Amino acid sequence: MTRLPERKTRGTWVQTERAAHEEWAQLIIRAPKAAAVMHILTARMGDNNAVVISQRELQTATGISRPTVQRALATLRDENWIEVWQVGESGTVNAYVVNDRVAWHGSRDGIRRSLFTATVAVSEAEQKNRSRIGESTPLHRVPSVFPGEMQLPSGEGLPPVSQPFFDGMEPDLPATLVE
Repeated sequence: MTRLPERKTRGTWVQTERAAHEEWAQLIIRAPKAAAVMHILTARMGDNNAVVISQRELQTATGISRPTVQRALATLRDENWIEVWQVGESGTVNAYVVNDRVAWHGSRDGIRRSLFTATVAVSEAEQKNRSRIGESTPLHRVPSVFPGEMQLPSGEGLPPVSQPFFDGMEPDLPATLVE
């Protein structure tokens, strides 16, 4: 497979508007724990301004108690800093969508492509099978052709014989868009 030079990956930055910074400063004065949680959510959100994270992980990241995390999240929700989408039955793991008028990652247009798309942040301690991390058999990977890549010819071909395809690199693979 011929591969074009790799694109530079996006930075690990987010953008904010000046007005949002001024409001955030007021939040720090009025509700410092909520502001701290907001910083953690913003730092961990994905391209679509969302992150799935447990209250326990927010406790660990901020060093504040669970009831304080819950009050901070309620403040952020009530003041329209975030949207909260419950993931599990207990309500302790949620998808948090950061208001895209406050902070965003990537280009400004087209931020809301779905109800929410999220980065999932799960600590090792929160995983039931944590003793097996790194020991499981790797999942099968479907090979794909990315934009700019071309498949190598395979099979009998005309003399001289073309190289047969590599295992897992069958012809006519679908292209995958990389943003």
